[in-house]
Amino acid sequence: MDEEQPPYLAPTIAYVKDQLAQAEGGHDWYHVERVWRLARRLAAAEDTDLSVVDLGALLHDVADAKFHHGDESIGPRKARQFMERLALGPGISDHVVKIIEQVSFRKSGVHTEPFSRELAVVQDADRLDAMGAIGIARAFNFGGHKGRPLHVPPEEHWEKPPAATVQHFYDKLLLLKEGMHTELGQALAEERHRFMQTFLAQFYAEWHGRR
Repeated sequence: MDEEQPPYLAPTIAYVKDQLAQAEGGHDWYHVERVWRLARRLAAAEDTDLSVVDLGALLHDVADAKFHHGDESIGPRKARQFMERLALGPGISDHVVKIIEQVSFRKSGVHTEPFSRELAVVQDADRLDAMGAIGIARAFNFGGHKGRPLHVPPEEHWEKPPAATVQHFYDKLLLLKEGMHTELGQALAEERHRFMQTFLAQFYAEWHGRR
């Protein structure tokens, strides 16, 4: 990180840490910090406005809808209210709010084309943090938080697959590789995707007592 940081950075980090002080472990400050650092790494190879990338990454989960009864308006509204305290250039707040509204997998799907390179960078970084070793840890942490079983074998499904943590790999995590927008994001996603496949193979082998 550069020694000379932009003036918006320290207050934004302090705000996000305060807002997420009691957050679930997969959606806490450390998740945001990882996404932010990844976003800066991806942005270095892209033509982007770093202030938008910084703010979009840092504020993207300030009020995740899944922890607010599905209300998707709270996060963008809180982010906008916070940014009103900062001396930002014209259009930055609007751009950041639009990123927050569209960054999630739930909102955008896998193959939706991002409206800006800044969204592409933040979205890739957020998706990368849902993959690989960190993604596996986050998935099982959230599953435990929600009281979900680790796995329910297919032969025990009745009408639809249950909300077991392993099922989440097929509903979302294994799809993320195909939705990367940046060249570096694609390369990092390949490695993390393979790690998840290796994990699942080992998981099933142990589940059935073969290893």
